[in-house]
Amino acid sequence: MAFLDPWVAEEADRATDPDWWRGAVIYQIYPRSYQDSNGDGIGDLSGIIHRLPHVASLGVDASWISPFFTSPMLDFGYDVSDYRDVDPMFGSLGDFDALIARAHELGLKVIIDLVLSHTSDLHPWFKESRSSRDNAKADWYVWADPKPDGTPPNNWLSMLRGSGWSAASTVSASIR
Repeated sequence: MAFLDPWVAEEADRATDPDWWRGAVIYQIYPRSYQDSNGDGIGDLSGIIHRLPHVASLGVDASWISPFFTSPMLDFGYDVSDYRDVDPMFGSLGDFDALIARAHELGLKVIIDLVLSHTSDLHPWFKESRSSRDNAKADWYVWADPKPDGTPPNNWLSMLRGSGWSAASTVSASIR
């Protein structure tokens, strides 16, 4: 007669359950301040890998990693300029692959903070959107003409600085 450890069975069920995240314990990591592995004063993916055994020992189900994509870093990495690459300050795609592999070895799922509606003005989608009013991505961002007196279209404020609008030089509209 064989006995199945109920904890092991629960883990197996959770691995195939599409609603695994309901009730899961998720540990958020902000890479920039988590652990610096190369001595430059900035946390990085290798630093996260180094600490994953500790994260797993806490009994969490997953790690949620804040943005580490290529970015001009004007909004702490949320102003992404390339979703397909790692910002060099955090490491490389190889480091990310190693992070995923190590997390899975430890039984952790990885959630990436992927905010597709928040890009840098350096991102190709934004550049194409601002290039004309009739391109395929023209409506991917909010564009509005200024008021007749040249002031912003409304009083929306930015969380980062003053008005939520700035003049766009390519399309004669303001951007939000």
